[in-house]
Amino acid sequence: MYGPDATFAGVPSGDLDEPESYAGAAAVVVGAPFDGGTSHRPGCRFGPQAIRLTDYLPQDGRRPHLALGVDPLVELGVVDVGDVEMLSGEIEASLERLEHAVERIARSGSVPVVLGGDHTIALPDVTGVARHVGWGRVGVIHFDAHADAADTQFGSMYGHGTPMRRLIESGAARGDRFLQIGLRGYWPDPETLAWMASVGMRSFEMTEIEGRGLSACLTEAFAIATDDCDAVFLSIDIDVVDPGFAPGTGTPEPGGFSSRQLLDAVRRAAVELPVAGIDVVEVSPPYDHAEVTAYLANRVVLEALSGIAWRRRARSGTPGRRAEDPLLEGR
Repeated sequence: MYGPDATFAGVPSGDLDEPESYAGAAAVVVGAPFDGGTSHRPGCRFGPQAIRLTDYLPQDGRRPHLALGVDPLVELGVVDVGDVEMLSGEIEASLERLEHAVERIARSGSVPVVLGGDHTIALPDVTGVARHVGWGRVGVIHFDAHADAADTQFGSMYGHGTPMRRLIESGAARGDRFLQIGLRGYWPDPETLAWMASVGMRSFEMTEIEGRGLSACLTEAFAIATDDCDAVFLSIDIDVVDPGFAPGTGTPEPGGFSSRQLLDAVRRAAVELPVAGIDVVEVSPPYDHAEVTAYLANRVVLEALSGIAWRRRARSGTPGRRAEDPLLEGR
């Protein structure tokens, strides 16, 4: 919707209305250029194009991964079907269109990779995957500084502070299979925290991650997410990273992950878990500096796709390299 007609890293383009254009793709990129649910600084409607285009490498549809020995864009046959039409003044209609798009991609046998957009889009993203995998059969791994589990946001049921509650209330996702990693700061309020506890949500705050170590927390989260669930959705808010590493976001909260921590964690998740969907959200280019946030988001997508490609190879008996990486080894 915004900017040049380009695809992620130059992969082939497809059309949602022409299923044959992405029939052979194991992963399909789709843009969700929506910031109508933002509570503070807007601008992440421009996120999808920034994530697609911010790179110093050629837009040639190739990205061989040094540590894993795979080229995810080639091996997964990644296709980019462009943006869903999402007008900020039409929140419910926009979310409905995105849900249909994600469900369509999932039912084709591909992993939908959604480029946001604000975190409101997690509601249609996870719901669309759940309509294919099964209602309540998708565990969620949610990287974020914020819980996004408020009852309402400025009186509205829909916004980037409410999607996780809507998902659990609908039954699309189970509260006791909803794992949040990286929370910190001064929200949510006690009432929201009480609701989260009542539905069994598990949050790994930064204080716990610092005390126990990220690897141990991921090991616990992955075990819970896959217990009695058939697949996992990865929802990655770029503000899980400290704003010193990722300033281009709407609600920056100091004290978060380093870029390296997020990349390692996402790669490990994709290697170890049956990932059925991904979204990367809250990249707001107007507040970025030297495109560092967009670069990071681009690499988050590539790490996730590389992990999926490595896992597919391993399951077929022909894995690529596996670098000596404590996070990958689950230690």
